[in-house]
Amino acid sequence: EDAPLAPAAASHRLSKILSHAGCKKVRFHDLRHVFATNALEHGMDVKTLSTVIGHVSSATTLNVYAHVTDDMQRQAAAKIDRGIGKVEIPTESPQAVTNRTMTDFKPKRGKRRYWGSGYLGQTKGGRWNGRYTVTWPDGTKRTRDIYADTEEECEKLLAVMITEMKSEVAAEKERLRAENRAS
Repeated sequence: EDAPLAPAAASHRLSKILSHAGCKKVRFHDLRHVFATNALEHGMDVKTLSTVIGHVSSATTLNVYAHVTDDMQRQAAAKIDRGIGKVEIPTESPQAVTNRTMTDFKPKRGKRRYWGSGYLGQTKGGRWNGRYTVTWPDGTKRTRDIYADTEEECEKLLAVMITEMKSEVAAEKERLRAENRAS
C-alpha cells in the first residue's frame, strides 16, 4: 500500500506538471476553489458539495462561496419572474456560460504580505481582521484572530499578537528542552 504524498512533494509534482504543460503556476487550493465554484454553478447542491470538499457544515461552504450562491439566487429569481410575471430579465447568454473554463477563475487576493507577517483583511461588516498561525513544537497549528475598526489599528494589534505568539512558542520549546535535559 502506497503512503500518501507529503504536501510539499504533491505541490512540487503539480508545479512540474503545470510547467511541462506550459501553464501558469496554480496552487492546490486554487484548484479546490475552481472545483467548488464550478460544482455550484453547474447545479451541485450545497450539502453535497460541503461533504465532498470536507467542510464540517454547509454554512461554511455557503460563507466561502457566497458569490456563487448569490448569482444562483439571482438566476432563480429571474426564472421565477419570467415564469410567473412574464417579465424578461436580461441574463448571461447560454454560450457565455458554456464557454467558461478553469482558466476563467481569478482568485481574490489582497496586498501580498511577507511570510510570517500574518493575514490582514476586511470583514463584510467593515471591521478589520488580523490572523496569525504558528506551529507549536508538538506539530499542532494554533491560530488567533484580532479585530479592529481601522487598518492601522489592526496592523499594530497584529504585530503585538505575532510577537506574543512567537514568545509563547519559544517558551514552550525551552520548557520542552529543560524537560528533556531533566529526564
